[in-house]
Amino acid sequence: MWEGEPHKEVILSAIDYKPMLYGGKGGFVIRNCYDFDCIDKTEFWHVIKDSFGGMDELSGKMRNQVRRSMRECDFRRMTYREVAEKGYKVYRASGEGYRIKPTIPSEEAFRQATIDNGDKREYWGVFIKNTDVLIAYASNIVLEECAQYILLRADPSYQKQCYPYYGLIYEMNRYYLEEKGLKYVDDGARSVTEHSNIQPFLIEKFNFRKAYCHLNVYYNKWLRIAIFVLYPLRKIIHYRKIQLLLRLEYMARHSKPQKV
Repeated sequence: MWEGEPHKEVILSAIDYKPMLYGGKGGFVIRNCYDFDCIDKTEFWHVIKDSFGGMDELSGKMRNQVRRSMRECDFRRMTYREVAEKGYKVYRASGEGYRIKPTIPSEEAFRQATIDNGDKREYWGVFIKNTDVLIAYASNIVLEECAQYILLRADPSYQKQCYPYYGLIYEMNRYYLEEKGLKYVDDGARSVTEHSNIQPFLIEKFNFRKAYCHLNVYYNKWLRIAIFVLYPLRKIIHYRKIQLLLRLEYMARHSKPQKV
């Protein structure tokens, strides 16, 4: 997948993608998302916010929830070493609350991964007011014109008491869009797993929107044959990894530029 700013990704030619699949690099699948924020309503999109209207843009209920979050919690930037030390309990509790249970790494693996990514990320933490108790955190990648919200994790047991996501997302939006003046914040592309409800939550509660894109998916030879054979059977196949590949293929087939 493209690792730069989404609006700068362009359509790949065969000269671009074939070496990645057949050049001895061991590639299986390439996801090429292009024409970012196009006018076509496709089956693939990024979930973005490109303006900040403060409390005025929120519903009355949301304003109350954000203010309650701010009364109950402190929000501040964290170092990756702080996250490595304090974040695992939150990470684990968050994963266990998902509808589709993810594979949760060991605490040591979590710490090492956090340290390995340390200089590439910005971290934010949510703490119980006037304490050092971490109940939620975010991991972001900040590029020249946008901030990408890579990871949001919260201990669900604090949700009704503190609404940790509400204040965290509000404060990050304010910081990146208003204070830093970035073009947009991006919660990432449409998820094929749909294991989290975070993107619908951001759209409904914080006025994020879908930036529609065109999508191509390229496979190595044997996988391309398998997708071609299995695609008509996608509704009756229950093996999850194959399901997800076929779902991605569906999105690609329904995310082509419209012919004029």
